[in-house]
Amino acid sequence: MTRSELAAMIDHSALRPEFTDRDILTLCDEARQYGFFTVCINPRFVPLAVTALRGSAVRVCTVVGFPLGATTSWAKCQETAEAVAAGAREIDMVLPIGALKSGQFDVVRAEIAAVKAACGSALLKVIIEACLLTDDEKVTACRLARDAGADFVKTSTGFSKSGANVADVALMRRTVGDALGVKAAGGVSTLETALAMVAAGASRIGASSSVRIVSACAA
Repeated sequence: MTRSELAAMIDHSALRPEFTDRDILTLCDEARQYGFFTVCINPRFVPLAVTALRGSAVRVCTVVGFPLGATTSWAKCQETAEAVAAGAREIDMVLPIGALKSGQFDVVRAEIAAVKAACGSALLKVIIEACLLTDDEKVTACRLARDAGADFVKTSTGFSKSGANVADVALMRRTVGDALGVKAAGGVSTLETALAMVAAGASRIGASSSVRIVSACAA
C-alpha cells in the first residue's frame, strides 16, 4: 500500500476536549497536505473546519452522542442535523450501549435509523464501543446498524477501556460482509497497527497519529 492509498483511508482525528481553534486549523492543514479522507472533530468545530477545507477533497466528519452514547435519540438527531447543516459530510454516532446490553434491540435500531434519517446525504458510522461488549453483543450491534441503514460500523470512541484490535475488526467484517464499511479507531498509532487493521478488514482508520503513520509508509 502506498502512502497516498493509506492516507485516503484515514480520518485524521482531534477529539480531546482541550483542543483549540488553532489545533483544528493545524489538523486541517495536515489533512490537505497528506490527503487524508476526513478530519474527525467535535461538533463545535465543524464550521471552522468546513471553511478551512473549502476547495479541497478533504471531508469534515464529526461525532454525536460522544463519547458515551447515553444522550437521548432526540439530542443525537438534533446534533446530527445541525452538523450536517454546517457542512459535515460524515457522522460518527455512539449507539446507546446500555440499551444494547439490556437487550432493547428495537430501541437501538430505531435510534440508528433516526440518526441516519437526520444525516440526509451524509454518511453514518455507528460506534459500537467494542471493548464494552461481548462477542455476541458485537455481532448484534453490527447487525442492528446494518438493518437500520448505517454505512459503517466503528470499533471505538478511543475514550473507553481500550480501542481497536484486530480480532474485533475481523469479527465486524465477517458480520457485515461487504454491505458496510468497518472503521478501526482508538489506539491506532503506528503504521504496523494500521496495516494490521486493514488486513483484518478495516476500510477506514481513525487516528490522531495519522502524520506519523503515513510518514512511515513507502511513498
